[in-house]
Amino acid sequence: MKRVRPIKDKQTVTPSGERTAPRIEGLEIRHAKTQLDRRGELCEIYNPAWELHPAPLVYAYQATVRPGEIKGWVMHKIQTDRIFVSLGVQRWIFFDDRRKSKTYKMINSFTFGERQRALLIIPTGIFHAVQNVGATEAMFLNLPTHPYNHADPDKYRLPVKNDLIPFNFDDDMSW
Repeated sequence: MKRVRPIKDKQTVTPSGERTAPRIEGLEIRHAKTQLDRRGELCEIYNPAWELHPAPLVYAYQATVRPGEIKGWVMHKIQTDRIFVSLGVQRWIFFDDRRKSKTYKMINSFTFGERQRALLIIPTGIFHAVQNVGATEAMFLNLPTHPYNHADPDKYRLPVKNDLIPFNFDDDMSW
């Protein structure tokens, strides 16, 4: 039997807790702070004063993902998504399909949940998908820069398994 040797971990975060991996150009993540008291909790979702994106709020919707399920891949050519991860444990994966981007073809994967809520700013041309990796239903809110156009949706979809995005949802990307 071949002897297995342990592999030393590589640095993944700085001493201040920031990820060391490069991020897709234009993809913004603002971690939310939850305020707790004896009555419950409060968490700010979006504030224009943060200056994360200049477009005003024009539309909002809430979506859920059942345990183990995946929503995506989707990409927009007109709207920027501003997604707030609210409940459940969600793995968000991003693929940069913008030919003129410095991060063209880069993949980013992040896990969020109610213990680490975040506002995600997803620019046009970035394919994104969400996987519920928790045991309960997951929920997120989207505050896109354009209202949904029922007659001409700004949604471009790919199947979960495709030949453009080299990502396998079955791979365990944890420790």
